[in-house]
Amino acid sequence: MTSPTGEIYRIDWLPGTDLLHGTCHCGAEHTAQDPIEMWEWMLGHPDGHQPRGSDS
Repeated sequence: MTSPTGEIYRIDWLPGTDLLHGTCHCGAEHTAQDPIEMWEWMLGHPDGHQPRGSDS
């Protein structure tokens, strides 16, 4: 058994749409229609997104 990392990834479906809204453990957010795109974005951390409040 592996130990937990403490990283929480969250994906919510936006009711009434075909959109998924994801929040990475760093606080960055992303919206996509394709679940595969969403997971690639999340698991590709940190490529493709910056933490909330980051200047870059």
